[in-house]
Amino acid sequence: MNKAEIRKKILNIRKINYHKNLKINFESLLKILKKTKIDSKVIGGYYPYNYECDTIEIFKKLEKLNYQLSLPKIRKNYQMNFFQWSTKDPLEINDYGIPEPISDVIKLPNILLVPLVAFDNNCNRIGYGGGFYDRYIKRLEKKKKIVTIGLAYSFQKVKKIPVTKYDIQLDFIITNTVKSKNQ
Repeated sequence: MNKAEIRKKILNIRKINYHKNLKINFESLLKILKKTKIDSKVIGGYYPYNYECDTIEIFKKLEKLNYQLSLPKIRKNYQMNFFQWSTKDPLEINDYGIPEPISDVIKLPNILLVPLVAFDNNCNRIGYGGGFYDRYIKRLEKKKKIVTIGLAYSFQKVKKIPVTKYDIQLDFIITNTVKSKNQ
């Protein structure tokens, strides 16, 4: 299957299974955070949209552990940046229908929680097809060391993701059941 076919199939499966109220394995995330050699406690995440894994409870737990949060804002030319945000802060809806922080304070994450549509054993991912995260990760990696962690439900795993030169492989993927590590 090509990316478009995989995307369509998995988005449909995700929508059908959303009512099951599955949760990401938070303990796996904590283990990764403890193992990584990153000093800063700035985590970039995403506000759940289109039946994505719910990150709100994760954010609340991370804030209690004194992590600073940031969420993306989409800019012109398919670019995005991450801005300071707290679970108590209001959001505004962008042109894509996605909630964004109203803050203008840029907060570059050291750890990036990445949404995805599908993934494979090698921590390759398919997003929505806009390349926003691939471009952002590539740009941020030129400035600092980051750890990328995809969040998905176990049923979003596929045998193999077709990869292009523009696709960025994630460091880890955490699901409701297991943790995968980039080989």
